[in-house]
Amino acid sequence: MSEEKVHCLIIGAGPAGYTAAIYASRAGLKPLMYTGKTPGGQLTITNDVENYPGYPEGINGPMMMEDFRKQAERFGTVIRYEAITKVDFTGPQHKAWDESGKCILADSVIIATGASAKWLGIPSEQKYMHSGVSACAVCDGFFHRGKEVAIVGAGDTACEEASYLAKICKKVYMIVRREEMRASQIMQKRVLNTPNIEVLWSTETDEIFGENGVEGVRVKNSITGATRELAISGFFVAIGHKPNSDIFQGILDMDENGYLKTVPGTSRTNVEGVFACGDVQDHVYRQAVTAAGTGCMAALDAERYLAAREVAV
Repeated sequence: MSEEKVHCLIIGAGPAGYTAAIYASRAGLKPLMYTGKTPGGQLTITNDVENYPGYPEGINGPMMMEDFRKQAERFGTVIRYEAITKVDFTGPQHKAWDESGKCILADSVIIATGASAKWLGIPSEQKYMHSGVSACAVCDGFFHRGKEVAIVGAGDTACEEASYLAKICKKVYMIVRREEMRASQIMQKRVLNTPNIEVLWSTETDEIFGENGVEGVRVKNSITGATRELAISGFFVAIGHKPNSDIFQGILDMDENGYLKTVPGTSRTNVEGVFACGDVQDHVYRQAVTAAGTGCMAALDAERYLAAREVAV
């Protein structure tokens, strides 16, 4: 089995990973990046991005990630379009194995594997992914100003996003699978007291339809069996995210949902020399700009860690 030594290994390639790569490269850390299965992360399924500074006309999500990639490569980041499948952080040098079986020996590791949105699993969900279906109301709600939309979910995040949509949309249908929500009482009260939010209790999504993007959704009452078609322009899924942290189970500290824990105000994990940034450690904000910010933090933390250990770069 072949081995390769690097000063900085970056696992993941979204806004956090690419930003970490840019900073690490400019600091002379000569980072090696493994992109994983979806280079660009959730931005690859985001059509128009209008809330990231520096793009006054907005930008297509995949194109934005291409810009990030080019900038990282410009400063010397080596990018490999493979996944890391196993890690061992117990020794003086951190070890990671890629899909080919090569072992990477890293003085520092930056984890930027992100999180994946949970979906309902219906075929039309994927069909309209770039034309009306979204997992982020804050990202895409703007495109449905003054229109009617639907959102699926019953937790605090769903309530928060429904409330956000209600401020800019004509009407919001909130599809709740059971007869009650699991959201906190204060969030439920906020939703139920908002005039243009209609909660559809004991209701499941049957199918999304439309000729030119999302034009409606058919829902079914699980108690009566009655179906109903709602005329909407946007369909938002807010049933949670799953952090891509499985390979770190039992190695790094994480919360009950699998989000990596970092020391507040830093990107440091419980293992020295291992840093986490982006959505794999952020279940609150989950925005491209905040992910990029923590990517910057991780690179600076890694640089300072190596300098303190007097690792020659």
